[in-house]
Amino acid sequence: MEINENRMLVYESELYERGFGAIAGVDEAGRGPLCGSVFAAAVIFPRDFYCGEINDSKKLTEKKRERLFDIITENASAYSVKEIDAGTIDKINILRATHKAMCEAVDGLDIRPDFVIIDGNSISGMEIAHRTIVKGDEKSMSIAAASILAKVSRDREMIRLSEEYPEYNFAKNKGYGTKEHREALLKYGPCPIHRKTFLKKILGDTVPPIKETPV
Repeated sequence: MEINENRMLVYESELYERGFGAIAGVDEAGRGPLCGSVFAAAVIFPRDFYCGEINDSKKLTEKKRERLFDIITENASAYSVKEIDAGTIDKINILRATHKAMCEAVDGLDIRPDFVIIDGNSISGMEIAHRTIVKGDEKSMSIAAASILAKVSRDREMIRLSEEYPEYNFAKNKGYGTKEHREALLKYGPCPIHRKTFLKKILGDTVPPIKETPV
């Protein structure tokens, strides 16, 4: 494969040319929402695999992400999805929680990668040779695939949690700070999956007691 055959394979091709074999792409989903876990995924593809539809998850419709989720999981040599919950996010902050999720996703792969390429501009705790790439989900098929797995996994979890906490309509807003979600917070207060450290601008310095899970 020529290095510049496709813009989404440039980073992978360069690494293959340098002698690396298994290359893992890593990305996250859920740094910005007011509640729920932050998810991260890692994906290793066979060297000869290519799918032109795989792109940054934010540029795809929900229906297309769901379809590509199956294509990715069926064709990847290895993949892993991990999450760090809201309580841990409150304890260690969202940046550290995101890095922790990314490292755990890589550790969860059935194949140990030779090199890891990661969306973003920083990572801590990654012990395998790696490189961060700003807007990597727009530049690398492996990272874009990871973004899809992380996004779909998180959305599915928020839809499930919407059944437990229907007043917040997580199935629609996915935990982001929409007008509807903010109004529900003011009316009902936070529930157990809300990130308390994210709520001060909405609820003030004194965050109300966490609403208990219905029995």
